[in-house]
Amino acid sequence: MRAAVVTEFGGPEAVRIVDAPVPEPAARQVRIKVEAATLNPVDAGVRSGGFGGAGTQLGLGWDVAGTVDAVGVASAWQPGERVVALQYGVAKALGTHAEYVVVDTDAVAKVPASVDVVHAATLPLNALTAAQALDLLDLRPGQSLLVTGAAGAVGGFAVQLAAHAGVEVTGLAREDDEELVRSLGASAFVTDGTEGGFDAVLDAAVLGERALARARDGGAYAGVIPQAEPPSVRGVRVAAVEVAADGARLAELARLVDDGVLTLRVAETVPLEDAQKAHARLAEGGVRGRVVLVP
Repeated sequence: MRAAVVTEFGGPEAVRIVDAPVPEPAARQVRIKVEAATLNPVDAGVRSGGFGGAGTQLGLGWDVAGTVDAVGVASAWQPGERVVALQYGVAKALGTHAEYVVVDTDAVAKVPASVDVVHAATLPLNALTAAQALDLLDLRPGQSLLVTGAAGAVGGFAVQLAAHAGVEVTGLAREDDEELVRSLGASAFVTDGTEGGFDAVLDAAVLGERALARARDGGAYAGVIPQAEPPSVRGVRVAAVEVAADGARLAELARLVDDGVLTLRVAETVPLEDAQKAHARLAEGGVRGRVVLVP
């Protein structure tokens, strides 16, 4: 099968398409024939060496949507089922940017019925990150939340999930993103982040201390890069999410897609063999929605 990998760190040109054996599922695993796989900033981080692993082959891709085509012993899934999944890991030989991928059975959920497979592929990593970051903040209906990077993939999901839960959401993004952010459910919009006093901040833009400063005394802050959160000040509870594969939670998020609560945004699709071009597009910045690779 074909797979996108890096063996040397660098820019988009470091991405290679290689031939690799089709992986076999072990007990409590499934193999998915990939129909769509999202390109995320974490893939650029792996490609550039941000997570280490020099001298080894590193597979790219965390998100997948496709069809189960083989199962191991004690799997809860059957061949032919359409699914989405998160394959966690920055140091794996093969990722989801491939023609087939093996994942744990409890990382899998059914594809949302209301969207096509390309849009479905944008759900797992970013929606799970947003949901699990909101778990860390533990907000109640009526409390206030600032979401930085509110027009991005994680930030957009966070706005929608928090607003759906009755939280008063303020979105921080660029001025020309105001209409989008408000359409996602933000009741207020800011561009400079100078307003403060929020019960919590979800820092999807990775502003660090600048975002933390917007939380009220004794409030809460959640970052999206593990071990990269700023130190606590003024009694603000500080944490960072390390996303975990969770098929049950992913199924809940898929239902919210079907209920119209979550919006899946695709910027463009790119053939797997043109993965370098997809990385170059991501590196340009300003992408609204995700670039999705199609084998």
